[in-house]
Amino acid sequence: MPGTHRSARPRRAGRARTRTRRILLWTAGTLALLVLVAAGAGAWLYYRLNGNITAAEVDDKLGEDRPEDLSPGAKTILVAGSDTREDTDGSYGHTEGMRSDTLMVVHVAENREWATVLSLPRDSWVEIPACQLDDGSSTEPHFGKINESFALGGMHGDAGSAAACTIRTLEHNTGLRIDNFVSLDFLGFKDMVDALGGVEVCPEEPIDDDKAHIQLEAGCQMLDGEQALGYVRVRYSVGDGSDIGRISRQQEFMRSLAERAQDRLTSPTSMYDFLDAVTRSLTTDPELAGLQPLYDLASDLQSVPEENLTFLTVPNYPRELDVPEDTANVVWQYPHTDLLFDALAHDRFLSEDELAAAAEELLAMDPAEIRVRVLNGTDVPGRAAEVADELRAAGFQVTETDNAPAPVPTTVISHPEALAGQARALAARLPGSAVETAAAGDGEGAGGGELTLTLGPDYPGLRAPR
Repeated sequence: MPGTHRSARPRRAGRARTRTRRILLWTAGTLALLVLVAAGAGAWLYYRLNGNITAAEVDDKLGEDRPEDLSPGAKTILVAGSDTREDTDGSYGHTEGMRSDTLMVVHVAENREWATVLSLPRDSWVEIPACQLDDGSSTEPHFGKINESFALGGMHGDAGSAAACTIRTLEHNTGLRIDNFVSLDFLGFKDMVDALGGVEVCPEEPIDDDKAHIQLEAGCQMLDGEQALGYVRVRYSVGDGSDIGRISRQQEFMRSLAERAQDRLTSPTSMYDFLDAVTRSLTTDPELAGLQPLYDLASDLQSVPEENLTFLTVPNYPRELDVPEDTANVVWQYPHTDLLFDALAHDRFLSEDELAAAAEELLAMDPAEIRVRVLNGTDVPGRAAEVADELRAAGFQVTETDNAPAPVPTTVISHPEALAGQARALAARLPGSAVETAAAGDGEGAGGGELTLTLGPDYPGLRAPR
């Protein structure tokens, strides 16, 4: 089971989280220091580097159906690695537009006393909403890998459209309001490493990967930019071949990169070349598009005590457990993800242990205590009665079946405010269903309240607790 697997090696996981905290803090510290160096070097250099950063407007592509901003003083930032092949000789393959193999959400609390970095596996199977492209056309909503959203938005090479489609997908599936985004392009690593004269890595096993164009012996060695580019891309021929393993190697590389940059601060030429490579590789929303706002963000991260900087991966399990023929993707685990996204949306700190305990409490809830009214929001006659029988067989109390006032595009569980826990418990058995608070008075039956399950065409079917 996913929960059991996650806790199988707690000591190793603890060391990894501690190492990753230091990587981010060192990287933020290096960025802040480099910005100060640029500022002190003169107005010409500062404005030259400041002008390198690309600003991409996204607000006009995000639509009107965005989640409410429940914590305006906090910062929730999308960080994406843009895997574009533009300006390459084709040796890394040919792709249309842009891709992203690295997606993270960084949440910095309003009081700046804690922060959470949430990694999103690129193979997460999610609903991708309709996205507006830079040519005025729109994509169709569908299910797919989460990183497909970046590729769809960026199919014409527009970074703003790529980021906007990813933001829409994140907001649609998490309920989080994304405030800003930062994207680092595919060639950024290569140019940064060459500017510093190489970066040291210490692989524990030899690497020989034709796809990533990298051959390395085991042990510590200095990589040039071309080798570093292969190192951060390699996946299938190292370790267990997972995306999680690649993320770990990328984090280790960023630590080495930050240390090398700090060591080379005494070389004006190296520092200029490095800063030039960093800033030319960055695309952000207009609010972050400058050295000063990036310095402010780095300073906010630096001010967070290391013990309050939490790194999580979206709780997930293989989609193969639900769809046997799909061996390539993962799905997000409920109610864990619902609890996590809700906490971040309301700017509430939630540790991994607290998340696991809260999810266990919901999953242990007795279905016999949960009253459900089932409404058919599809065009399939008798659908509510079928689902009612399914719920009753699982122990839920079904109080009523009826047709919804109008068809609905997606399955929704609505609940009185006092029954939020019960709604999450039901949602844990119906993956992908939306959960919303009902209007005052709705769902307040004689039995002390009930949930309303409105069936959409995407009704997933009741599954056993995971």
